[in-house]
Amino acid sequence: MKLRLLAFIMALMAFAAPASADQKIKVGISGGDAEILWAKVKEIAAKDGLDITVVVFNDYLLPNAALDAGDLDANAFQHKPFLENQIKARGYKITPVGDTIVAPIGLYSRRIKAVDELKPGASIGIPNDPSNGGRALLLLQAEKLIKLKDGVGLLPTVLDVADNPKKLQFREIDAAQLPRSLDDVDAAVINTNYAVPAGLIPGKDSIAIESPVNNPYNNFIAVRDRDKDAPWVAKLVHAFQNDTIRQLIKDKVPGQIPAF
Repeated sequence: MKLRLLAFIMALMAFAAPASADQKIKVGISGGDAEILWAKVKEIAAKDGLDITVVVFNDYLLPNAALDAGDLDANAFQHKPFLENQIKARGYKITPVGDTIVAPIGLYSRRIKAVDELKPGASIGIPNDPSNGGRALLLLQAEKLIKLKDGVGLLPTVLDVADNPKKLQFREIDAAQLPRSLDDVDAAVINTNYAVPAGLIPGKDSIAIESPVNNPYNNFIAVRDRDKDAPWVAKLVHAFQNDTIRQLIKDKVPGQIPAF
């Protein structure tokens, strides 16, 4: 009798218990083409029991601050030099968990059609954050417009310019504002995620562009250190790193290349 009663109670509890809910997470991304990719990532993740809320930022500093504060569970907008600089400056305990895309940075101009048309004293807009500013200077060096000091690595500043034969004038501007500044400078180095929404097509409208080969600026999904081994992290990475997203990048996201 007692065994029958116990079995009845257990069956009743199983019937009354709600179905297990999907794991809910918030992911911070940059506005623009990333929104196209993450709409599909959200669909793929939902099939694996992961409910993603995508939070769009139009600033490079806020996504890491929000992740560190616990307002996000992950973000996907940055490359390694940028994160390393943020960790050094702010002490964040954030780590990459899966590569996403590489978006070669480009040099754009409304005044000239080729790099060799830059006149002495020309004004060049570059991002004012350390990692993307350094990336811009490395592109200018690759184009033989400047020479940087030896050993500067991936984070050179304008103070590291050792040779500037055209005496280029550097204007450090917020990365998001550089497309709007094109009318005020002779040329500007602009990140792809800001160039494309402004109607600039990398490789077509750019007068110089970073090589994607052995590029150290792969973007990635990042989480707090303590979460890196959580089961939902593997699901999140898998929702991005698949053939569906790879094809979507090729078809819908000009200027970006899968990094997985």
